[in-house]
Amino acid sequence: MNNIFITGIGTGVGKTLASACVAEALGAQYWKPVQAGLEDGTDTETVRALTSPQVTVHDELYRLRMPASPHLAAREEGIIVQEDLILHHARRLQQPGRPLVIEGAGGLMVPLNGNYFFLDLIRALDAQVIVVAQNYLGSINHSLLTAMALRSAGVNVTGWIFSGNHHTNEDDVVAWSQYPLITRIPQAERADPGFVALQAELMRPRLQELLRL
Repeated sequence: MNNIFITGIGTGVGKTLASACVAEALGAQYWKPVQAGLEDGTDTETVRALTSPQVTVHDELYRLRMPASPHLAAREEGIIVQEDLILHHARRLQQPGRPLVIEGAGGLMVPLNGNYFFLDLIRALDAQVIVVAQNYLGSINHSLLTAMALRSAGVNVTGWIFSGNHHTNEDDVVAWSQYPLITRIPQAERADPGFVALQAELMRPRLQELLRL
């Protein structure tokens, strides 16, 4: 399968903006299988608003009201998130020669149900992983633990996207993890389609090189 999975070192590190930029750069499809939290809008709505018509944005498979871990939000509604259903839907969305950019929720060890985590889903999807990181107190630890988990799981990692204000920690994380830098997305006062188009253009050559497209 031609899957690219966007994960983060935690919540609120810029995964959705990075997903929009990657999908725009590749003229890809975008899909967030599980959305937890609907009151403030969804990541799917954000990506749809930020990308051009060349990006196909698919609706979520699970839309859960509570802004919490998917397994908790689903439990609140009497739902069990079924990994087989997600995998089946991912296969249905496949298009020859066109990547499917899949956005996770939080980080690798966020549970989808009682015994299945996003890292398990990444492995089952046989996806190439892009890790989104942002600088904050503790981010080096979170970044390197994420890299360690991916390496231990034998997952194919494309590299890092850093978001927000630049920090020299980024160079250290790249060196220590031995995963390459794809790009950094600078802090934007207002992210709009023009900003996403510019970032997509800047990252496209490096992204294509690392993905061997």
